[in-house]
Amino acid sequence: MKSTTGFTLPAPTSQEAGRPKPDQEGENGRVLVPAGPPRPNPEVVARPTRRHFTAEYKQRILAEADLAKATPGATGALLRREGLYSSHLVDWRRNRAAGIRQGLTPQPRGPKSTRTPLGEENAQLRRENQRLTEHLRKAELVIDVQKKVAALLGRPIPDTETP
Repeated sequence: MKSTTGFTLPAPTSQEAGRPKPDQEGENGRVLVPAGPPRPNPEVVARPTRRHFTAEYKQRILAEADLAKATPGATGALLRREGLYSSHLVDWRRNRAAGIRQGLTPQPRGPKSTRTPLGEENAQLRRENQRLTEHLRKAELVIDVQKKVAALLGRPIPDTETP
């Protein structure tokens, strides 16, 4: 009998075929199946999380990898044991060569912030200036209309603007 894993199982003898073993029989001749370890959940996680490695962990793995260079296959065994890729070692070695601690410490991902407190204050003042300019324009329109209405009614309002 061949299983789906590729291993060949011995064929049961005529006495064993179709008959449960004595330790598997329960009450009323029912077969008891041992519980065994629970099966892992086959569903894929909806949103995988990115792994973060500390600088100490990276240094320890790099030291072990440097020692494992002498033995064939030891580096691969180390990577399998730790669940890493060879590209991790390449990147970490490159970072280690650039600078021991700062190269191995995790860096924040994403674009770098270009905002500065002075620039933010400048932008806020520009918005306020624009708002006040628009407010002044509307007030001047209202004043012009009031002058025209007063002139039509025969009560002109004198200009108070000084150049």
